[in-house]
Amino acid sequence: MKETAILLGASGLIGSHLLPLLLNSPAYAEVTVYVRKALPINNSKLKQIITDFEDLDVLNDGINASIVFSCLGSTKKKTPDIKKYRRIDYGIPLHFAQQAKKNGARQFHLVSSLGADAKSGNYYSKIKGEIEDAVNSIGYETVHIYQPSFLKGERNENRPLEKLMLPIMSLLDVVLIGPLKKYKSIEATEVASAMYNQSITNQRGTLVHQSDQIKSLA
Repeated sequence: MKETAILLGASGLIGSHLLPLLLNSPAYAEVTVYVRKALPINNSKLKQIITDFEDLDVLNDGINASIVFSCLGSTKKKTPDIKKYRRIDYGIPLHFAQQAKKNGARQFHLVSSLGADAKSGNYYSKIKGEIEDAVNSIGYETVHIYQPSFLKGERNENRPLEKLMLPIMSLLDVVLIGPLKKYKSIEATEVASAMYNQSITNQRGTLVHQSDQIKSLA
């Protein structure tokens, strides 16, 4: 039986690479994306739900798929309001995770971040750790958590600091060996490929993948 998927963050850096993998896969019959603006994609498998994500409860009946992928995420610069930031990185993915599980979903794939820790003093790392823990407590057959390091790839928005970091990370990647391999930068395409590849396996339980492991799964 073919799978059905929900993809959050389909227009983002990782989600935009994951979407075509799902649409072109014979393993998937339907892919539903929740977006603020319609994507310029014409595919019989694709179902687009346009939403501002303000009233999540009105979406509940449609949050129905066998596998859910959450590639949502913001930055402090883009979303300086702490409440809005928490809603994007924690509230929305948790709502979809809970409702999809009620409607029969088996797998949840969550893009988190290296260093995620609910007890961290860093707000970004703390939120990532909290959403990991929350999703893991829902009771899915399978939860895949992806903890990439510095992400490389073309974004739809201008991030000067990231452009500055690219050549620095390229130099650092050479010396990050052994236990430091997990800190190497990683292409968004590799994260997307790893997520797709893991979704068509029959693994059970909670699996956490750090950057070096993600590369090997891509």
